[in-house]
Amino acid sequence: MLWIMSQDKQSLINVIEVSAEGKKIVGISNEWNKTLGKYDSNERALVILNEIFTKIQENSGFSVTYTMPIK
Repeated sequence: MLWIMSQDKQSLINVIEVSAEGKKIVGISNEWNKTLGKYDSNERALVILNEIFTKIQENSGFSVTYTMPIK
């Protein structure tokens, strides 16, 4: 289970997939897509996506949490 706090701190979202779409990071569930954060460049969005991946790899528990950085 992956829980992500959105960049604007207005949503805590349980997602099944996270993707970089240009400058945005998007969380995906079975029924919807939601922008979790927007960044200055595609490269920065890919760095954030890699941070989320690393957090998942490092966590051995049932649930993983991640807070989207401001920049």
